[in-house]
Formats: sequence, C-alpha cells, structure tokens
Amino acid sequence: MFKVFCFVALMQTALIAQAAAPEYIRQCRRDDPKLVECFMKSLEHLKPYLAKGIPEIQLNSVEPFKMDSLALQLTDGPQGYKITLKNIEAFGASNFQVKSMTLSENGEPFKARIIMPKLKIEAKYTSSGVLLIIPASGGGDFHAMFEEVTADLTGKVSTHPGKNGPGTYLHIDSLSLVLDVKKVEMSISRAFNNNRVLLEATNLFLRENSMVVLEAMQAQLQKKLASEFGKLANQLLKNVPTEQFYEN
Repeated sequence: MFKVFCFVALMQTALIAQAAAPEYIRQCRRDDPKLVECFMKSLEHLKPYLAKGIPEIQLNSVEPFKMDSLALQLTDGPQGYKITLKNIEAFGASNFQVKSMTLSENGEPFKARIIMPKLKIEAKYTSSGVLLIIPASGGGDFHAMFEEVTADLTGKVSTHPGKNGPGTYLHIDSLSLVLDVKKVEMSISRAFNNNRVLLEATNLFLRENSMVVLEAMQAQLQKKLASEFGKLANQLLKNVPTEQFYEN
C-alpha cells in the first residue's frame, strides 16, 4: 500500500511539473549553474503582467500601486506642522530592475535588491499647524517624484502542500524593506482655496526640505510597502505550484 501511495505521489508531482506553466512564469532549470540569475530574469519577466494585472489569479495591477495613509510630524512644538497623506498612488513600481538576489537556504532569509528609475506619488493631503511663521492648516493635492530608488528586500518563506490538490506552494511569512532615494521633488496644488501666499510658502518649504519630509515618512512608507509587496507576492505564489517554476 505504501509503495502504491509513493507511486501516485510521484506521478502527481511529475504531472504538475509537466503541466504548461502560465505565460507570466518564466521557468528555470533546477541544474542551471546560474539558477539565481535565471530567477532574477523570471522576476523581470513579470513586469508587463504586474503593470496590467493578472485577472485569472485576482492579481490587481500595480499601476498605480495603492496605499492608504501616512501621517507626518514635520516641525516640533504645540503648533508643529503636520501632514496626513491619504489615497496614496505610486506610479512606476512595475518598471524595476533586479540587481541582486540571495535565495533562502537552511532557514536563512532571502534577499533582493530592486532598482526603480522613478516613482511618481499622487495623494490627497491635509495639514495643520504653523509653517514658516504662517498658519497653514488646510488640504489639497500632494505630488512627489522619487528618482533612482533602491529597495532592499529581506524575507522569510515557507512551503506547504496545496489545499485543493497535489503540489507544493511557497508563502512569504515576513518581509522587510529599506528604501534609498537619490533625488526627491515635492509640491502641493489646489490647496488653501488657492491662496497664493500659503501655496508658495508650503511649496518653498517642500522644495528646500524634500529629503527631510522623505525621512519623516520613510519608516511608515517602508512598512506599508513591505506589507503590500508581501500580499502581492503571496497572491501570485498561492496560485502557482513551485514545480511550475522549473522546466525539469
């Protein structure tokens, strides 16, 4: 009986491996001496599919990549200047290059470095407090352009059998992300009932302190990006058995 069970299990695994992989999966050979490089190319193969979404596995487009909110304290004191960003949309997340990757082995986390030339950020914002001695409470549209963005990803994965059939599936159990941005431009519009003095004062502050504002949002931004990237990856991984990542 045990031999029969083993034979059936081996046959099921073989059938999964031989099944045609979906078009968004670029397969690699298990014995490829440059397996890591192949996986890096497989990630980049996903770019057009991430840009338009993959409806058959309920994977939404990452253009734009959406986040809920960020709250920033930009100056200190009882009248310190605070900004809350909501309905955040990032454009350009699908245009990435994988610069390096380390696979998870012996319980060690995997690592990857991803480069994005530009990330354009659009959001709704509200503000309160005093800015450059001017009361600056209000709301409007927030715009930002991040250039030469590097994201260092570190995560842990586990494997588990399929719930509705044979095969083994990967799951990202934890993911952290560190951002490095070389150039930042920020501005607001349609704010303070188009009061020119307040608009110019706020945009002057953002032009001269864009890196300071980025540092204020960085910890929250990294945590939210890591969470959303993890959800995105797991939506893909739960629909593709690991056997289909390989061509042999």
